[in-house]
Amino acid sequence: MKNDPRELHPERLSSTDEHGNRVYLHPEDIKGKFRTRRTIFYWMLILFYLVLPWIYINGEQFVLLDLPARKFILFGQIFWGHDAPLLFFIFAFLTIAWALVTSIWGRVWCGWACPQTVFIDAVYRKIELLVEGSARKRKELEEMPFNLEKLFKRTVKWTLYIAVSLVITHTFLGYFLGTHNLVYVITHNPSENWGAFLVMLVSTGIILFDFAWFREQFCIIACPYGRIQSVLMDSDSLGVLYDSKRGEPRRTVAPNRESEGDCINCYQCVKACPTGIDIRRGTQLECIACTQCIDACDNIMEKLGKPKGLIRYDTENGLKGIKKSFFRARSLIYFFILIIIAAGFLFTLNYRQNNISMIFLRSNKTPFQIIHTQNSSEDIVVNHFQMELSYQGKEHFSVWPKSTNPEIELVTQFLPIELKPHTRKVMVNLFIRFPKHLLKQGSLSSTIELYSGIDKDQLTLKQTKDIKLVGPME
Repeated sequence: MKNDPRELHPERLSSTDEHGNRVYLHPEDIKGKFRTRRTIFYWMLILFYLVLPWIYINGEQFVLLDLPARKFILFGQIFWGHDAPLLFFIFAFLTIAWALVTSIWGRVWCGWACPQTVFIDAVYRKIELLVEGSARKRKELEEMPFNLEKLFKRTVKWTLYIAVSLVITHTFLGYFLGTHNLVYVITHNPSENWGAFLVMLVSTGIILFDFAWFREQFCIIACPYGRIQSVLMDSDSLGVLYDSKRGEPRRTVAPNRESEGDCINCYQCVKACPTGIDIRRGTQLECIACTQCIDACDNIMEKLGKPKGLIRYDTENGLKGIKKSFFRARSLIYFFILIIIAAGFLFTLNYRQNNISMIFLRSNKTPFQIIHTQNSSEDIVVNHFQMELSYQGKEHFSVWPKSTNPEIELVTQFLPIELKPHTRKVMVNLFIRFPKHLLKQGSLSSTIELYSGIDKDQLTLKQTKDIKLVGPME
């Protein structure tokens, strides 16, 4: 196709000209079954994103990432900064799940769930269509000299872009500040919350730059996923593919009408592509599997009275007539790793919820005190500790510390010690009293047990801790 100006050199992107300068793309607004399904799914994701931070259960935000407090609430479950194993399980699960989905369904994330695609396709391009019209009209507006019409349409478009970007940014901040705090920040002078205001300003600028102008360049240049996909995908991974057996040779390329394939070389698939690629060249890292080309081609095939599916969801082996295999070694390995990670997460979470951590910190003043009593001929040794209790379960606990040695007495400022749900840390002054004769060479090993229950007569052992008590050498 040397004479067709629409046919580009294989090494050149359609989003750049012959000098390497950017060509702003204006993809056609295509209708079809995939377009309808994606629109519904996009708006489900957008509503989920907008509504989720406003959901509260038992006074706690359903999803909150409070970085300064190192408090993370994920779907009602509270995690703290020191819950590194649990956070590791979550990130590992998401990573392996992402690899599993890619190995089976290809780049379905990019085309159906990536925020870049969702917001640009469902919101920003719809604003363009509303203000500037169809792809042809948008291109004409791009090429026309700057005049009053162009100024008006660009002003309206970018004003709407800014408004949408502010909504996205403020919702994003709601996940980190908390929506109640967000309302307070919005309704007060920015000088009272400079940090939040600057974050909002910078985030809005980044979103506006990316979704309104940079667009497909992020997918082509900045996003690493297109390059990683070659490692995660194989010949049995689903993708948006062109059936060259059926389509070739294309019209205007075939020597006669009898020998030409179903592709009429209309370039509708190229015009509809948001990254400007020609899907007929095979698998490309710029393809985000958005299915625009499928709907565009199916519309043409329907008008020509030919079967749909010249461009379709399929595997490379499927195009060759080889039986598809979704459950192969790679996918099964990913699946079993996911099961192991999920089991590890549930075990660790259950252990954390039912476990009370007990730490003893010796007082930084005198290591011990001697008390002389009138009723006893033997002195009493007292050690002072700070007992730190951590508990992150959802039940209310009343706990009592006890010593395994009946001669050792534990004294605290209050008993029982109350542990409320999601108690991160409780500090209790603990005085341990014992007769001097228990010491051996100035020290004594002892075991402290922590019991829980409704009353003191019905207790359950929850934790034990060995500590060393000290006293005089003689």
